[in-house]
Amino acid sequence: MSEQLTAETVSQALASSLALVQKADNFQDLKAIKASAVGEESPLSKLNALIKSLPNDQKAEAGRLVGAARAELNAAFATKESELQAVADSEALELERVDITAYPRVAPKGARHPLSLLMDSISDVFIGMGWEIADGPELENEWFNFDALNFHPDHPARAMQDTFFVAPVDNHLLLRTHTSPVQVRSLLERELPLYVLCPGRVFRTDELDATHTPVFHQVEGLAVDKGLTMSDLKGTLEHFARVMFGPEAKIRLRPSFFPFTEPSAELDVWHPGAKGGARWVEWGGCGMVNPNVLLAAGIDPEVYTGFAFGMGIERTLMFRNGVRDMHDMVEADARFSQQFGSVI
Repeated sequence: MSEQLTAETVSQALASSLALVQKADNFQDLKAIKASAVGEESPLSKLNALIKSLPNDQKAEAGRLVGAARAELNAAFATKESELQAVADSEALELERVDITAYPRVAPKGARHPLSLLMDSISDVFIGMGWEIADGPELENEWFNFDALNFHPDHPARAMQDTFFVAPVDNHLLLRTHTSPVQVRSLLERELPLYVLCPGRVFRTDELDATHTPVFHQVEGLAVDKGLTMSDLKGTLEHFARVMFGPEAKIRLRPSFFPFTEPSAELDVWHPGAKGGARWVEWGGCGMVNPNVLLAAGIDPEVYTGFAFGMGIERTLMFRNGVRDMHDMVEADARFSQQFGSVI
């Protein structure tokens, strides 16, 4: 047998390869040394390649010797591989283990803003009376916002210090200062008789403070039918007030002036649940629709009459629920909404 392929060299090759296999600490290391331990680059594989150069009478004995060593090495490698694979699987499972005893991290629920909830509640009151909800654009034409509502060209409300006009001013576009333009659009687009409620966002050049904000919400109502009178207006508003403030609530109308109504009145509500005790609170404005407004919409004021009213949603929320500062409504703090029980 060749001096390079003897029982001693086979034994040494086997021992060195077994030591290399046993030295592997993890599955990745074992994969890395596979070629040098049991592959074509291993000492036993190199000895096996020498068999073909031996005399024919020595090949069988050399084959048995090298084959037995390779079988022992492959069995040891397979055992080590199985052990390290089990360790790797166990470590992977541990990394993915979920501790079901840990306290869960619960994300706080969101909340609808009380202003939107109040607008929905108001809308429900009038839908229950058979009214419709109407909507319109916040970027409005000056004719709908002022002219059609009987505001004269020199009316103070049309001044730049009260209204956000959109440049260029010659386009006569502005951010609506009230939801009354929706009433005008309803008169032009809908059939008579007409009963619509117009909730929405409006804009005025006020500074943000405890009681004012440049962006706020209004709800306005308009009814146009044959034979409507101030008594119909008063009855509608009394029902509305009792739903909003309780069965003991009542209203009073004080003479006033608005360009789009004649006669006009300031609306006060007796709020029995007000903080600090029951009291009268100014709530909004109302009146019979000015004939000029009906004429602007092509409606004969000799045949039809109407009444209209409007109030601020923020103001309603403030004295209805005891909110003292307008900042609380605009700062997007979920805790403000949650205290009204509006968590969804």
